[in-house]
Amino acid sequence: MVELKKMSDYEIIQACLEGGSNCFSELVLRYKNLVYSIILRMVVDKEEANDLVQEVFIKIYKNLGKYHPEFKFSTWTMRITTNHVIDYRRKRKEQTVPLEDMEYAVCSDSSPEASYIEKEKAQALKKAVESLPDMYKVPIVLYHQQGLSYQEIAAVIEEPLSKVKNRIFRGRKMLKDDLLSMKEGGVYEL
Repeated sequence: MVELKKMSDYEIIQACLEGGSNCFSELVLRYKNLVYSIILRMVVDKEEANDLVQEVFIKIYKNLGKYHPEFKFSTWTMRITTNHVIDYRRKRKEQTVPLEDMEYAVCSDSSPEASYIEKEKAQALKKAVESLPDMYKVPIVLYHQQGLSYQEIAAVIEEPLSKVKNRIFRGRKMLKDDLLSMKEGGVYEL
C-alpha cells in the first residue's frame, strides 16, 4: 500500500471507507491545526476548543461517505467546523474568546509606548470582531484570519458568493463604525 503521507485526501478517504486502519489519523494530522484555529477564534477557552475539535473530527469521520471530491477536503472540513461551532454557540449562547485570553506578539524594535498602543488597537479590533453577529463574524474571520477566498467562504458557509461579499462588506463597515466610536469615546487612539 502507498504510504499515507503521499496519498491525496480523497485516496485516504476511500481507504477509510474501505476499512483501512490508521487512515483517518492521517486526515486528523493534516487538518487538526486548521480546525483548532477556526474553533479557537469562535469559543471561550482552549479546553472547550479541544473538546470541539474532537467532536468535529467525529462528525467528519461519520460523514466521510458524504464527501464529494469536487470540493477541496479542507473546504468541506471548514464548513463542518464552522457549522458545528455555530450550533454549539447557539445552544450555549456563549461569548467569543475574551480579550484577556488572546496573545499578541509585540515587535521588539518598537518603543514600549508604541507597543502599548499597538496592543490597545489589537484589543479594540478583537473586541469589535467579537461583537459582530455570527453571520458577519464568520466570513470576516475566514477571510482575514484564515486567508480563504470569497469563493471558498461561499462553499464553507453554503451561501451565494454575492452574500459572502455583502456580509464581508457590511461586517467591515460595522467594525469601522465600532472602532471609530471607541476612538471617539477615548478607548484608544488610531
